[in-house]
Amino acid sequence: MTGEAVLIAAQSGRALAAAARRAGYRPFVVDLFGDDDTRSLAAGYRRVPGRLGAGPGARGVEAALAALAAEAGPAVGLVLGSGFEGSPGLMRRLAERYPLLGASPDAVAALKDPDSFAASCARLGIPHPEIALAPVAAPDSWLVKRRGASGGGHVRAARTGRLPRNAYLQRRVPGRPHALAALADGRGIAVLAASEQWTAPGADRPFRYAGAVGPVALPDGVRAAVVEALAGLVAATGLRGLVSADVLVEGEAWWLLEVNPRPGATLDLLDRGPVPLFAAHLAASRGRLPRALPVPGDAAATEILYADAAIPAVPALDWPDWAMDRPAAGSRIEAGAPICTVMAEGADAVAARRALEARAAALRAQLAKRPGDAALAFARRSVMLGGEARDPLSRAGGGITRPD
Repeated sequence: MTGEAVLIAAQSGRALAAAARRAGYRPFVVDLFGDDDTRSLAAGYRRVPGRLGAGPGARGVEAALAALAAEAGPAVGLVLGSGFEGSPGLMRRLAERYPLLGASPDAVAALKDPDSFAASCARLGIPHPEIALAPVAAPDSWLVKRRGASGGGHVRAARTGRLPRNAYLQRRVPGRPHALAALADGRGIAVLAASEQWTAPGADRPFRYAGAVGPVALPDGVRAAVVEALAGLVAATGLRGLVSADVLVEGEAWWLLEVNPRPGATLDLLDRGPVPLFAAHLAASRGRLPRALPVPGDAAATEILYADAAIPAVPALDWPDWAMDRPAAGSRIEAGAPICTVMAEGADAVAARRALEARAAALRAQLAKRPGDAALAFARRSVMLGGEARDPLSRAGGGITRPD
């Protein structure tokens, strides 16, 4: 493995490691899963524990990165994936030790604090669902979310009574979930593509992220408005790197749910063009946007397969090339946790989704033939609602990530 070294830390580092390799870098990776393909892609690897929805634990990730930095030698910097939005203090400590290639801790804090983000949206005239920081009298039309969490696994229907710690309320709004990906240089953006998302509801996780397909078309007026909104927030916060805006779209109406200040769950979909996105992410982090960044002419779709029941030991499989995030043989997977990610391509979004469904069904069937059939069942995706990330904690509990 040749090229400059780069440090990567995320709940799941496989997609970033693959993107780094495609761009000619040597990735040294810290994450929560230790999947076989992540380890194969990495020039160096450390697995760390973490809390559900909160990403890697501070002590573990700091020690692991220090060890990898010593192993790697001179490195261009550190790229953070999902799992750090709720830990601005940790981000600041990491920024003191390594050049952060992406969003600054201050930009992340401004975008992930619900009150600050809502105020920014109001000031810029961006449609954003109403939030509440205290219980409301009629919670039926509200959702409860956790501050700084990524994805949809932490989202619940609001109930009467006290809010959980670090939680806030957001009013329900209609629409289908989409994301607009872009590169930001702290002043403006270069738009990449839009994608559409869907969920795989699980036990007490009605908004658990399942997958995404893209590129897809947004109504012209909606696309222009979302681009303007994201550009305004980038200029206001100094956000840099590969980012995305999560929106709900209902006809010509739309609402901005959040901005993901990092490479997200659609990285696999987007990083198929002639220009490696990892290199573009690093350039944007340093204040340089590309004049033109062609995206693939076809479409792609990805979906996470979740375990419907606990798998005591993953059997040894001959994984197909289109299956990613592959757990090591013998790994235990808890009920509701992600097993792997499936990807497919097609001439357009519809064709990509059809190919994805066929591949997911084929993999389910293959796994069901292995020993321990009763444990190898999968939760199937259902209604299109939204979300983003993968569940941390050694594939325990099912729920969040995007996704990125």
